Amino acid sequence: MPAFSDLGLSASIVDAITQLGFEEPTPIQTEAIPALLSGRDVLGMAATGTGKTAAFALPLLERYVVGEEADLPLVLVLTPTRELCLQVSESFHSFGKASGAHITPIYGGQEYGRQIRALRRGTHVVVATPGRALDHIKKGTLDLSQVRALVLDEADEMLNMGFVEDVEEIMSHTSDERRVLLFSATMPERIIRLSKTYMRDTEIVR
Repeated sequence: MPAFSDLGLSASIVDAITQLGFEEPTPIQTEAIPALLSGRDVLGMAATGTGKTAAFALPLLERYVVGEEADLPLVLVLTPTRELCLQVSESFHSFGKASGAHITPIYGGQEYGRQIRALRRGTHVVVATPGRALDHIKKGTLDLSQVRALVLDEADEMLNMGFVEDVEEIMSHTSDERRVLLFSATMPERIIRLSKTYMRDTEIVR
């Protein structure tokens, strides 16, 4: 098994994950991390508990966040539920704390004012539920023009919950140059269609 340091991650990121008790990468991390560091889109088929959050969080922090000032978000992660939004935010925060990464979770049920203040202070990564992300876009409080990478986490759940139009609307506010990462436990036809529409130079990781 390769070590995290063999996958192209810098010392500050490797130190952070070592301190968190991660000893060696899981199979999805071993395949996805080098692909994302090289700038490819990734379509990942992975169940919860396989280490998929680290598989996208570590290379995105490495490639887009380390050394950057916190301003407009550079990475956007969409999740189907508030619980997953908070979980993914916490992972990004843990992995990126030593690198000075600013992570902003945006979800329904929390007051807008607190989220707006966090966005105005500047951030690197926004983790959001689709409905609340759209609300902020419409209010003019979430500017996605600088987003370099967009992640759809648990994409099959997102589509099952009827978020496909919201997701497409959000994607239309990002640059055509941004990378797209799609992680899903299953690969129904709708996910395949979505990937063909929005992804290019794609590596499939199962």
